[in-house]
Amino acid sequence: MKPEAQLFAGVAAFFLVTDVVYAWFAREPAGVAALTVSFLMSALISFFCGTNHRRKGARPEDRRDSEIRERSGLVDFFPPHSVYPAVIAVGAALIGLGIVYALFLFLIGLGIALAGVFGMTFQFAGRDD
Repeated sequence: MKPEAQLFAGVAAFFLVTDVVYAWFAREPAGVAALTVSFLMSALISFFCGTNHRRKGARPEDRRDSEIRERSGLVDFFPPHSVYPAVIAVGAALIGLGIVYALFLFLIGLGIALAGVFGMTFQFAGRDD
């Protein structure tokens, strides 16, 4: 997943540079918000792919000399249960309420959502699969 992580890191860098330039010259909040969200989404995908590459190593499809049979067998580990999607949902709801009503709700929701994202990413990081 290293090429995918690098690809999305490049996309995130593009959106960050575009966002800064757009914010400097346009001074229009809707475009800045859209570019910021685009940067954050691509940075999250890059972070996820990079973490999986560090944890699992290179895949057979990353090598030119690999065989089809190398990819057969167990696909991956799928967790039987996880509370973190619900934690992220609560954080997103609080972020939405915070945008409408109060800054402190936004900050609490942001903290909860980030904790959920990091929890979901590293929930089974110690597994030796």
